[in-house]
Amino acid sequence: MASQTTTLPQQRRLGLRIERRLEQPLWLRVLTPFILIAAALLIGALLLWLVGANPWVVYNKMASIAFGSAHGWSDTTIKATPLILAGLGVSIAFRMRLWNIGAEGQLFIGAWVATGFALFWLPRDTPQALMLLVMAIGGFVGGALWAFVPGVLKAKLNINEIITSLMLTYVAILWNNYWIYGPWSDRGFGLTPQFPRNAWLPRFTDYSGDFPFLRGITAHAGIFLALAVAVLLWVVWKRTKWGYEVKVIGDNPRAGQYAGMHLARKIIAVMLLSGGLAGLAGMAEVSGVVHRLQERFSPGYGFTAIIVAWLAKLNPLAIVPVAYLFGGLLVGSDAIQPAGIAKMLQGVVLFVVVGGELLLQYRIKVGRSASS
Repeated sequence: MASQTTTLPQQRRLGLRIERRLEQPLWLRVLTPFILIAAALLIGALLLWLVGANPWVVYNKMASIAFGSAHGWSDTTIKATPLILAGLGVSIAFRMRLWNIGAEGQLFIGAWVATGFALFWLPRDTPQALMLLVMAIGGFVGGALWAFVPGVLKAKLNINEIITSLMLTYVAILWNNYWIYGPWSDRGFGLTPQFPRNAWLPRFTDYSGDFPFLRGITAHAGIFLALAVAVLLWVVWKRTKWGYEVKVIGDNPRAGQYAGMHLARKIIAVMLLSGGLAGLAGMAEVSGVVHRLQERFSPGYGFTAIIVAWLAKLNPLAIVPVAYLFGGLLVGSDAIQPAGIAKMLQGVVLFVVVGGELLLQYRIKVGRSASS
């Protein structure tokens, strides 16, 4: 007797799946930064509420302190200046899919070289313009050379630049500490003597004699340098062959090689430029703000610059307002309790940015799958 088989009907279950986007809609690319910022503020508000703070009061007071007066804008500009320069630096590497995580170390080395010229390697009566020019070049070269090491290791040996650039950051901090507690120390304290006045970047308040409304505005000329670099870099990406080649290699290294682009040279050049701008940020900070080299003169500008660059989608012009946003976050949090709000919000933003990048590259689809 022939056996009979019964085919049971398949059941379909509701499920989620993640698939890569074939293309990114323009509206999504434009709105993503605003959506991410809004999401970060909402999550931050929830965390503030959980610790017993009123989110609306906290945010309102932070905005008032950072942007509610000329002096608030001045303080925010001081914080934004190194964030713009370092953010531009890491964005250069990120465009070519090189993960320069060591901007903080490059910033420290740039500050160290600039300090050497300000205090020891140039005559103290050097004209201010020449002194600042040499300090800026020295800061750029110092940061560039610090990024040269992971760049060469990546280009020649394919060693992961994330590890090397990050570990060199701690070497740079320890190198800085050796000099400020040793040969360059001021009476044994963890800082150097103060720079001579000709090694200070001009501050807005220096011109209050001719322009009284600038009295007490301590923002310095480094902001003009940062804005000029942002515009220049935008032109490079949009109008030059070199910028186009960096984009091509970042999108498809093999296609770049087939087109005759020298991959190793580009890697080294991009890392040098990336580290150089971070070093320039260090020079601007010690020359324009603290006027000496000291321990912890940077509250993590090099690391925060990574978030700034990603939130700005690596756009040089967009990095400026994003850096001001984070500068305001740092300034506003100084007068806010509970302590540590700025770091908490930065962590929330980083988490949201990473998650948002995932949603930009992939999409979640709801569908039914067959099951027996």
